[in-house]
Amino acid sequence: MKKPVPGRDHLSVPEKIDAAIADLPDWRGETLARVRALIHEADPEVVEEWKWGIPVWSHDGILCTGETYKAAVKATFPKGASLDDPSGLFNSSLEGNARRAIDFKQGETIDTDAFKALIRAAVALNAATPAAKKKSK
Repeated sequence: MKKPVPGRDHLSVPEKIDAAIADLPDWRGETLARVRALIHEADPEVVEEWKWGIPVWSHDGILCTGETYKAAVKATFPKGASLDDPSGLFNSSLEGNARRAIDFKQGETIDTDAFKALIRAAVALNAATPAAKKKSK
């Protein structure tokens, strides 16, 4: 993903994500916008953040990040190894102990139901952590 363009520091986080998508006038922008929309559909209470120069979606902790590369749009789940993935969406970063990622490539169709299920599972996992439980009290 491109580094932020100077002069955008005043933008809100959603505006920064909008700008990042607009800066990608090809399939990657469309895919990142679709991933973002699916995250919001799966978790209407999701919080958008901008960290490390990329979009981050959180709910009681990070759910996933959205990165763009020349050949893929990557959704990285920092706790992905702890999530059930019965549809086999995770196809990248499989060797780690904690994170898992999905590389969406040009022309691929997103399994929307499976992706939203992963988002909901990540929300549930975050909600089950001691820090999230402490917040809700």
